[in-house]
Amino acid sequence: SRVLECQGLPIVNGQCDPYATVTLAGPSRQVLHTKVKKKTNNPHFDEVFYFEVTRPSSYNKKSHFDIEDVDEVDKMEIRVDLWNASNLKFGDEFLGELRLPLKFLRQSSSYEAWYFLQPRDNGNKSLKPDDLGSLRLNVVYTEDHVFSSDYYSPLRDLLLKSADVEPVSASAAHILGEVCREKQEAAIPLVRLFLHYGRIVPFISAIANAEVKRTQDPNTIFRGNSLTSKCIDETMKLAGMHYLQVTLKPIIDEICQVHKPCEIDPVKLKDGENLENNRENLRQYVDRIFTVITKSGVSCPTVMCDIFFSLRESAAKRFQGDLDVRYTAVSSFIFLRFFAPAILSPNLFQLTPHHPDPQTSRTLTLISKTIQTLGSLSKSKSANFKESYMATFYDYFNEQKYADAVKNFLDLISSSGRRDHKSIEQPILLKEGFMIKRAQGRKRFGMKNFKKRWFRLTNHEFTYQKSKGDHPLCSIPIENILAVERLEEESFKMKNMFQVIQPERRVLYIQANNCVEAKDWIDILTKVSQCNKKRLTVYHPSAYLNGHWLCCKATADNTPGCTPCTGGLPANIQLDIDGDRETERIYSLFNLYMPKLEKMQEACGSKSVYDGPEEEEYSTFIIDDPKETYKTLKLVIEGVATLEQEHAQYKRDKFKKTKYGSQEHPIGDKSFQTYIRQQSEISAHSI
Repeated sequence: SRVLECQGLPIVNGQCDPYATVTLAGPSRQVLHTKVKKKTNNPHFDEVFYFEVTRPSSYNKKSHFDIEDVDEVDKMEIRVDLWNASNLKFGDEFLGELRLPLKFLRQSSSYEAWYFLQPRDNGNKSLKPDDLGSLRLNVVYTEDHVFSSDYYSPLRDLLLKSADVEPVSASAAHILGEVCREKQEAAIPLVRLFLHYGRIVPFISAIANAEVKRTQDPNTIFRGNSLTSKCIDETMKLAGMHYLQVTLKPIIDEICQVHKPCEIDPVKLKDGENLENNRENLRQYVDRIFTVITKSGVSCPTVMCDIFFSLRESAAKRFQGDLDVRYTAVSSFIFLRFFAPAILSPNLFQLTPHHPDPQTSRTLTLISKTIQTLGSLSKSKSANFKESYMATFYDYFNEQKYADAVKNFLDLISSSGRRDHKSIEQPILLKEGFMIKRAQGRKRFGMKNFKKRWFRLTNHEFTYQKSKGDHPLCSIPIENILAVERLEEESFKMKNMFQVIQPERRVLYIQANNCVEAKDWIDILTKVSQCNKKRLTVYHPSAYLNGHWLCCKATADNTPGCTPCTGGLPANIQLDIDGDRETERIYSLFNLYMPKLEKMQEACGSKSVYDGPEEEEYSTFIIDDPKETYKTLKLVIEGVATLEQEHAQYKRDKFKKTKYGSQEHPIGDKSFQTYIRQQSEISAHSI
């Protein structure tokens, strides 16, 4: 459903800041919001909202709009409500609504019209319909029939091997991005398909690496709306939603509830407000949000960390003379396209149920601007602000500790425990400090076996030495860390202890300086090792002393653990995705853009034959290897044609089995009449 524009909305209390809510009402309902348009009663929204209606069998878990019978769709309706965003305590003012039953939309795939806004059934009766203004809508209704999985095997397999195609621009997934009118169209089903089959990281790594190679200036890296950028955005939205909730939601809720004045523009200052007090309020909010973000590295989902690692690697290899590009390649996503937008519009990221009031929205805008600049690590940050008051405010944060915190955070979320021998990057230092250690397996027990050592953790190994800078006495590769768990105090009568469990039952017992340090070490060691394939599922919470395990009293030192591992953080996000539905959607896109696929084939032929300047109509396509691209295009077109035949056969069978006038096709069913007319035209043509 695309909400286009309104005209002549009523002005309430001297102002009109309208926004629309779009609801699909059925067995359950989902409400989506447009952005607020300030100071206009003729707003132009032009925003698109997607609703999916599925059968329960399509998914393992029920979606928002499960229906048992297709006829239930006819009972559903789209409702658009217009509201005036108000800062009054009793909430936003209702301006009017319209209701559009889906049974009208099923007769036409695209439906655009103007509507008079109507009062609510139980709303304000004093308002006449003519006084409510009007709204122009463009609603597109798409009805897909999803076949069983084996129908999609050829096209799905072609898509899933995209990451392994050389060059990646010749792959089916990249070609989809080239032919779609908007990259977002391609990114949504591609990301969901690749996430479902565990192939998202190699695919994004491949297309990102290709984009970096085409980038000439390190300052413009990943700044365009390319397929890479859109795919990473979509991945962060799906995989990072819980991460946002645990990181930002508590403080965003507080900002929305407390309403501290934070306006720092002298021109916009309200009567009775103090500029210095407002600056201090804003500084405290920025400081707190900056701290929760930069301390949240251990909570960042693994799939995002692996993508950031590949971005960092590609950027560092491409621009070896620029030491900052390995950071900006990651910050351009995590700060500019993830945290900053979530702070600016928390309702779009499910952090708040409604659009914030104007004062809170202004506070969030100022915080978002500052956090975005802090995360960018640009050389002259004050120059980033058009407004002098923002440049003055930013002086609070022109300290090295902020840049160091950002770099440490980016190091952690873009590190990987997987060793890459082709990597040109030095190991990334994640944490270091003095602790007391004791290795298991010594003959004598007691305090003499505990020694103070300097511990050092990188994304490659965990080491300790006598003092900082000395040669390591012991090195544990990250892939050999099978579990990191707390150790019961009863073991050695010592607090703040944890254990690093390695292959062959080797265990390193360590005491941190305090409980906070112990938690930090456990979290970060768990984070870097959580993708290890041989991670343990059970462990012993106490030590093996005097011939038995203190926890379970088992006498054999190789007895499997007696307690389930805490596991630390989830290794990945479990998403409710139907791979066949996403493949069907990709088929629909290929089918829709078939003329462009054929034009791309012509472009491949032209490039292969002629070495001169290419024709202007072909210049929009990225074609690095015409022969390989042509081969893939041929397979895509064949796969689409096969599925198109299956859909046509399905429709023929469906119509043959039902009578005109039956419940499935009542009299006046335009789709059935259209089918009969098409069939008669085909018969006449064949005769």
